[in-house]
Amino acid sequence: MTPLYAATSTSISELKKRPSEIIESADGAPVAILNHNRPTAYLVPASTFEALMERIEDLELAALVHARADEPSVKVKLNDL
Repeated sequence: MTPLYAATSTSISELKKRPSEIIESADGAPVAILNHNRPTAYLVPASTFEALMERIEDLELAALVHARADEPSVKVKLNDL
């Protein structure tokens, strides 16, 4: 069985019939969208999606910093910039 990463779920058919009601009833939490009782998508508030994208970007930048940590560096004085 596929795990659900949401406390609420609904079918695609129900989402088509009453999208606003489903979004409001979720109260900001994710909603699993099911097709034949399997999750096919997750509906999340825009603010949650934006926060997730920022977090992913932060993690990618952190990985880049760690990957370059052992590379040689050049000492520069702030006034020289």
